[in-house]
Amino acid sequence: MAEATIRDVARRAQVSIASVSRALNGLGNVRQETRDRVMAAAAELGYVPHAGARSLSLARAHAVGVVLPDLHGEFFSEFVRGMDREASRRGYVLLLSNIHDESEQAANALRAMRGRVDGLIVMAPHLSAGMLQAALPPTLPSLFINGPEEIDDRPTLRLDNLGAMEAMVAHLVAGGRRRIVHIAGPEGNVDARERVQGFRAAMARHAPEAEPVVLAGDFSEEGGEAAALAIRENRIACDAVFAANDMMAIGCLQALRAAGVDVPGEIAVAGFDDVPLARYLGITTVRVRIAEMGARAIERLIDMLEGGPADDRAERHSAELVVRGTTAARG
Repeated sequence: MAEATIRDVARRAQVSIASVSRALNGLGNVRQETRDRVMAAAAELGYVPHAGARSLSLARAHAVGVVLPDLHGEFFSEFVRGMDREASRRGYVLLLSNIHDESEQAANALRAMRGRVDGLIVMAPHLSAGMLQAALPPTLPSLFINGPEEIDDRPTLRLDNLGAMEAMVAHLVAGGRRRIVHIAGPEGNVDARERVQGFRAAMARHAPEAEPVVLAGDFSEEGGEAAALAIRENRIACDAVFAANDMMAIGCLQALRAAGVDVPGEIAVAGFDDVPLARYLGITTVRVRIAEMGARAIERLIDMLEGGPADDRAERHSAELVVRGTTAARG
């Protein structure tokens, strides 16, 4: 018979792997009922924690690993700024890594955190649940930012993408816009997929007579420029463009103005995130409190590391509509 793993114990006790780890390591942030179930399951399966793994899990590095899909751009710099501020306040340092796709490099980046950090924050909306579950060290306390919904046994922060799309489409329609084009994020990205869903649903509610148009994008400024070019070359009739992030909105805005298009007189432009550059350019957007969300992720993870109550719930954060000059209502 194969040797039992911590995953087997979690399945038998019907609790998260993180809860099993906390119970077996004698940490205080586990309910007694949960601890009893874990101990009973471990005894039934004959599970014995590996001594080396146990020593690693109990060693305190006062470091938090952070895995992001990218390490440059205003969104990620704001996110890291918020995390670093809270981590420093709590006496921890950050160890950063990035993963671009579902390659062996991505799996290695996750596994490499074991033994180096006390806990892990993962923002990987472009990775599948299967890949993440296979690569994440099972005993390493982890928190997801907008991760796959199939992973429900780890604490998560989620952005209310559907609510944000609803607010922006309602604003554009109230300003007299009906033919709205959405520039989507990369295919396979959780946030991008939810924003497309939210856009289509909001259009069906607020402008049911209009056919929603979705153009492919990639979250880059160049992707926004390419979408603007497609609108011009394909003569797509539109009076507003709503990009899935600010960088594409910025690229689209610059390209439309360079082509002599009146923004917002002829075409309104809106984005998503509210990065600093969007504020300087006066772009209407949906404000994600990026730095605050990063700080909250660190707060929840360190609370868990330092013996706070077990908390595997998904915490949802709303976004705020910020109206600026690029979507001024038609006269």
